[in-house]
Amino acid sequence: MPNIFAKLSEVSLVSWSIIFVIAILSIGGLLIISKKDKHASSTITTKTIVYGGMCVALSFILSYIRLYKMPQGGSITLASMFPIILYSLVFGPVPGIIAGVAYGFMQFIQDPSMVHWAQLFLDYPLAFACLGLAGFAPKLSKNIQVGTTIGIIISVLSRTIMHIISGVVFFAEYAGEQSPLIYSIIYNASYLVPELIITLVLALIIVSTPVYSQLKRSTFI
Repeated sequence: MPNIFAKLSEVSLVSWSIIFVIAILSIGGLLIISKKDKHASSTITTKTIVYGGMCVALSFILSYIRLYKMPQGGSITLASMFPIILYSLVFGPVPGIIAGVAYGFMQFIQDPSMVHWAQLFLDYPLAFACLGLAGFAPKLSKNIQVGTTIGIIISVLSRTIMHIISGVVFFAEYAGEQSPLIYSIIYNASYLVPELIITLVLALIIVSTPVYSQLKRSTFI
C-alpha cells in the first residue's frame, strides 16, 4: 500500500506552488463569500470560481495517489476524477467543462506526453473537459441516482473516446499486429473502467445524502 503514495514524493516545486496558489485563492474566496454579498450574481460567480479551484486542486492531488500506472500513460487513481465530476453535478456543465480543461493542462504538467499538438489537446484539455458533461445529469432523469449514473457514464465514455482516437492516430505502433482501434479500446478501458466504477460509487453515495442537496442550494445563496 505505501507504494501508491510514492508518486507524491515526485511532485515538483512548480506543481506544489500551483496547488498552494489555488488553495490560497480558494480560502480567500471563501472568506469573501462568507460575508453577506448584496449582489447574488456576484456571489454565485465567486462561489463558482472558488469551488472550481478547490476541486481542480483536489483532483490534481488525488491523481498522484496511483493504484496502478499504465506503461504508455494513464493510471488508476484514488478517485481523481470525482472532484471535477461532483463540481459539474453541482454547478452545471459549463463550469464543469472549464474546470476539466484546467485540470487537463495540470495533468500535462504532471506527466507530459506529447508527440503532436493534436494529441496534446485530445489527451489533456479535450479529454478532461468531457468530465464536465456530468453536469447535464440533473436534466437526464427525475430520479437523481439514475440521472447521475447516466451523466457520469456519458462523461467518462466521452473522455475515453478522446483517448481512443489519440491512441489510434498517434500510438498505433504499440498495437503490433493487433488492430490499433481494438488495442486502443482495450488499453484505455483497462484503467478508465475501474476509474469509472470508483467515481460512480462515490457519486451515488454523495447524491443520496443531504450533503449534495446542501451543496446545490448553496450555489444560489
